[in-house]
Amino acid sequence: MSIELIQKLRNQTGAGMMDVKKALDEAGGDEVRAMEVLRKQGQKIAAKKQAERTTKEGLVESYVHAGGKIGSMIVLACETDFVAKNEEFKNLAHEIAMQVAATRPDYINIEDVPANTKDKEMEIYKEQLKAEGKPANMWEKIVEGKLVKFYEQVCLLQQPYIKDDKQKIADLINEATAKLGEKIEVKKIVVYSLQ
Repeated sequence: MSIELIQKLRNQTGAGMMDVKKALDEAGGDEVRAMEVLRKQGQKIAAKKQAERTTKEGLVESYVHAGGKIGSMIVLACETDFVAKNEEFKNLAHEIAMQVAATRPDYINIEDVPANTKDKEMEIYKEQLKAEGKPANMWEKIVEGKLVKFYEQVCLLQQPYIKDDKQKIADLINEATAKLGEKIEVKKIVVYSLQ
């Protein structure tokens, strides 16, 4: 395993040298598999940081599209002013603001969806399944799948990223948290539209 490869993975992920070496060992020297290992580790680190820390700094980012016909504003928060001024953090804020303008989510995360909205959706799905003649013993699993799709439409963090649909917005935030070493969270989203 070469120093160049270790440095390359460090630059791409923000992981420490020992973490990169361990990931490469675990992946048998395979760069792509090592990157997957580091991403998974980064998500674990991010989850721990997200749970333990508070965000008091950050920035307000806006994005205007379609010749000024639609725009969005977000509040992206972090722990320190140092990270709030970081280019990667600013870029993340811009990407999320662009996502909000493009997809117009109603909520930031699943917990924000009111219980009565979720119940209403489930009721609609069950009526659809009944009308389609699906067996009642299959409903629960089908409804769960439909709810996942619903959350992907209405919850920002559950949405596939518009530039890479293999990643969710939550994944982008987790990667930035692991790389920048601070809790990052979307505090507020607003969409303005003439359409």
